[in-house]
Amino acid sequence: MDILIIDDEKIIRDSVSQLLEDAGHYTESASSRATALQTLAEAEFQLVLLDVALGGDNGLEVLVEIQKRHPGLPVVIFTAAATIQTAVEAMRLGALDFLEKPFNRQQLAIVLSRIQKHHKLVERVTDLQQQVATQSPEAVFESASHEVRAIYDVLFRAAATSATILILGESGTGKTVAARAVHHASTRAEKAFITVNSPGLSKELIESELFGHVKGAFTGAVKDHWGKVKAADGGTLFLDEIGELPLDLQAKLLRLLQDREYERVGETTTRKADVRVIAATNRDLKKAVQDGTFREDLYYRLNVITVEMPPLRRRPDDLIQFAENYVKFFGRQFGRSLRGFSAEARKRILSHSWPGNLRELRNAIERAVILTPGREIGVTDLPLGDSAPATHAFNESLPGIGDAISLEALETAHIKALLEKLPNLADVARVLGIDQATLYRKRKKLGL
Repeated sequence: MDILIIDDEKIIRDSVSQLLEDAGHYTESASSRATALQTLAEAEFQLVLLDVALGGDNGLEVLVEIQKRHPGLPVVIFTAAATIQTAVEAMRLGALDFLEKPFNRQQLAIVLSRIQKHHKLVERVTDLQQQVATQSPEAVFESASHEVRAIYDVLFRAAATSATILILGESGTGKTVAARAVHHASTRAEKAFITVNSPGLSKELIESELFGHVKGAFTGAVKDHWGKVKAADGGTLFLDEIGELPLDLQAKLLRLLQDREYERVGETTTRKADVRVIAATNRDLKKAVQDGTFREDLYYRLNVITVEMPPLRRRPDDLIQFAENYVKFFGRQFGRSLRGFSAEARKRILSHSWPGNLRELRNAIERAVILTPGREIGVTDLPLGDSAPATHAFNESLPGIGDAISLEALETAHIKALLEKLPNLADVARVLGIDQATLYRKRKKLGL
């Protein structure tokens, strides 16, 4: 954790700081109310250790100020003048725990253990809130397709083990949802599910995000940082778009997979990590190995359990069910009671190729639920190529040079067409004359 120690006695600040840093935490210190509040305004901390007798300041008043400015930030009060009344008052004002001076390493460790359990509980609640905030209906792992049922069977049989899983498939086919479901079906379900996204970040930032760094390791590294490997300790590390990982970082990832060891950027201390790795990509990794952009040894290490999530165009039996689930979900969300689809709309859904897969389907149904004037979604309510409503100024699927459209719309249509036509992102980026990180950012901005 990143911990702020607030105490007016330097010897206390230094000794507590040493104990905490020996235990692997990062600390900063403040000797007064003003310094403490300024430090909290400039940096993010997971815990504050606050003395009650803070020189000319009242620690309990500082506690109230911290709670007001940084709600939810855990604060532990410590003091030499410990009384039941002081402890009760501190807890009433929002302190999470109470520590009596003088305290030893073991007593401090017990309090920190309680704080860390609280922190993990908060992370778990936040994770659940984020899942709700993704505004998607609950994932259903049932299918009318024998092919898809076989994939689910492999995934959930592997979930009970610690085996590395590689999930292949086009963008929008549900790779992240599948990875999260495997985590929740595993023995690590109570621990963290941590996602690392490679595209759009420089090599240095990816390495820091993954493994962490120490203060001064590079420009901008103003304090120690624990990476996502540490955050996922005991749980699952999901490496999304693993095919975009730079070659020199692939060697470090291989070491993590083989030896469960890693080092933070800028330090030589070898650390252990108990993480279960699930990776996903829409690239052809076999071809990437042949092209020399992906390590062969890493490919075989990842390729313990491999499944490929099929695109929607290969799941006609599930397509209408997905669409109806989205109608129910968005109907509840927007307060609309809809009967479903007209017969023509069903035919149009089944005939569309859905290059954006579930992501495209979700967006299309959300729009239809919002805009349809009646109780039933018709074919003209679905923004799918030729069936797009006449209110559109142009046909987004077939723009032409010289048409009365914006540059952004033209760029969106061009990139979308290339994504449908070409087999992987590397080829699309090469045709566009940009690198893959730039392509990733453009796709995210344009919603592709």
